[in-house]
Amino acid sequence: MRRTLLAALAVMAQLISQAVLAVSGVVIDQDTLKPIAGALVTTSAGVIRTDDDGRFDIAQAVTGIAVRAPGYLRAEVKLSGDDPVTLALTPFRPKAVYLSVYGIHSESLRNEAVDLAQHTAINALVIDVKGDRGITPYRSQARDAIGATARLSQRLPPIADFPALLASLHAMHLYLIARIVVFKDDPLAEAHPEWSVRDAQGKPWRDREGLQWMDPFSHKVWDHNLDIAEEAARMGFDEIQFDYVRFPDRRGLRFASPNNQANRTAAIVAFLQAARGRLAPYNVFVAADIFGYVCWNQNDTGIGQEIETLGAPLDYISPMLYPSGFTWGVPGLSDPVTAPGQIVGRTLTQALLRTRLPGVRFRPWLQAFRDYAFDHRNFDAAAIQAQTHAADTNGTDGWMLWNPHNLYTAGDLPSH
Repeated sequence: MRRTLLAALAVMAQLISQAVLAVSGVVIDQDTLKPIAGALVTTSAGVIRTDDDGRFDIAQAVTGIAVRAPGYLRAEVKLSGDDPVTLALTPFRPKAVYLSVYGIHSESLRNEAVDLAQHTAINALVIDVKGDRGITPYRSQARDAIGATARLSQRLPPIADFPALLASLHAMHLYLIARIVVFKDDPLAEAHPEWSVRDAQGKPWRDREGLQWMDPFSHKVWDHNLDIAEEAARMGFDEIQFDYVRFPDRRGLRFASPNNQANRTAAIVAFLQAARGRLAPYNVFVAADIFGYVCWNQNDTGIGQEIETLGAPLDYISPMLYPSGFTWGVPGLSDPVTAPGQIVGRTLTQALLRTRLPGVRFRPWLQAFRDYAFDHRNFDAAAIQAQTHAADTNGTDGWMLWNPHNLYTAGDLPSH
């Protein structure tokens, strides 16, 4: 009698489970048809990961599913029934050039960058959404609301329909990355000095460019930057990339909490975790830029960036591997600009070993500008392609070229 009752209860539990289960499915690679483990599946019920077989179950009625995984384009599907769903993701490695606020505003510079996609390996753009001087290329409601709106110039008003511009770039099959400069923000410091970094005397601190920084411990500063990130996600960007997500590299400054390594690292990771949570409904990739030496240093480099802590909150880690930035060289190489490929390759090797993450979780910034620290050499086709080859060899999720003047020559870049 008892055995029969237990069997009946087991059958009932199974029926209830099946009734509750609203959607099941599998995520696969479009080219190989192999399952993708660990893909992020986003619905109105929340975010879950696929299992080792690429499968997922959602125990709640939903009308649509969005999916992303490093190394692939994100995808969405509307549901019309309760049959199992197969989502095929397209493999994709972004190879990008950078456009500043001025670069995206300038029709000539923008068109030149877009034209590279016709003749080179370029298939993506990194676009300033909030640049180094706190300027946005569009009319930001988040900036207006907090009193931190800043214009490029009186002659260059905000782009009237920024989402339409992004849609036109997407129509050209370009992957779009929104760069948001976080804690370096002079306009926000002017609007809210109570959230800014102070010097030892308690006065507003300015960096070498005369610009003020915000306190990375301030949750109000976090919230404002996440408001901008949400704006970018809603406008259609594929990825949100946070830059200057760090403490200033200057001693003797005052912050809201004690300035020690544990506190700094915890603040940066917590901000990135908050960003991941806020952006979860939009199924956008989340990335952050880090100093190149962070891949080598065993501490937080004094700025809160400790590479072992960054894999969890981020889809992509983007070390800035400009040879000119390696002022002290690396072990066995004191003149980095003479061997740009080595700088990129050896630094990525360090990053992979220390984090135990696959290469696809990294997309480095590479140097496409004249050296400023050693012999002032021009970074030509050989220097640029040595870097891109090193990144590709390490299996990274593509790469990004930095030129502050937004000037790129097709002949210097890798071909398709």
